[in-house]
Amino acid sequence: MCGRYSQQHTPEQIAERFEVLKTEYLFGPHYNIAPTQIVPVVISNGGRRLIGCRWGLIPFWAKDPSIGNRLINAKSETLADKPAFKYALERRRCLIPADGFYEWQKKGKGQSQPFYIRRQDAGLFAFAGLWEEWTSPEGEKLRSCTIITVNPSELVSQVHDRMPAILAREDEAAWLELPGDDPAALLTLLRADPEAQLEMYPVSREVNTPATDDPSLIEPQP
Repeated sequence: MCGRYSQQHTPEQIAERFEVLKTEYLFGPHYNIAPTQIVPVVISNGGRRLIGCRWGLIPFWAKDPSIGNRLINAKSETLADKPAFKYALERRRCLIPADGFYEWQKKGKGQSQPFYIRRQDAGLFAFAGLWEEWTSPEGEKLRSCTIITVNPSELVSQVHDRMPAILAREDEAAWLELPGDDPAALLTLLRADPEAQLEMYPVSREVNTPATDDPSLIEPQP
């Protein structure tokens, strides 16, 4: 599962890194992005666009947007089968820019310990994601997204049994642009850490509170 992540880079930096042609969503740095918040997402629709999506996928056929609260993650193993995800897998794949994410290690009966995972160079990378556009009964449109998860890398397996799928840079274009009629080809792109450049360290339990959002959250703790 991935329930928190960080994205500290500017829209300009994201646009350059992911070759975005049009930026439609402006945002500042965030160190504790939580479900239901609006997050930056890269889609390919008449060229690469940077848009804002609510984190928690709302399928186009949903009667109630609250379903998105349960769909913040999508397991790679069931993407092609689950009604909530299979249409988006065919037609609405996206890149979700990030520079780190959190996972929690259970410690007996005590509080779980959060760990921060990032690239060793602290650079940008992309979670593999899906996005949707839902229309309310009143005709208002709402874009939403979900982060795909996979079995963890050797590093992350020390603290958790799932982690977000991180796309290799050379696979990002394929994830966005491959035809959706061959789900098997798409699923081969979903891996834990294709470049094996992640590092992990314990951080403050203050990250447990979504309202807390400052640089101290990603500082190493003893």
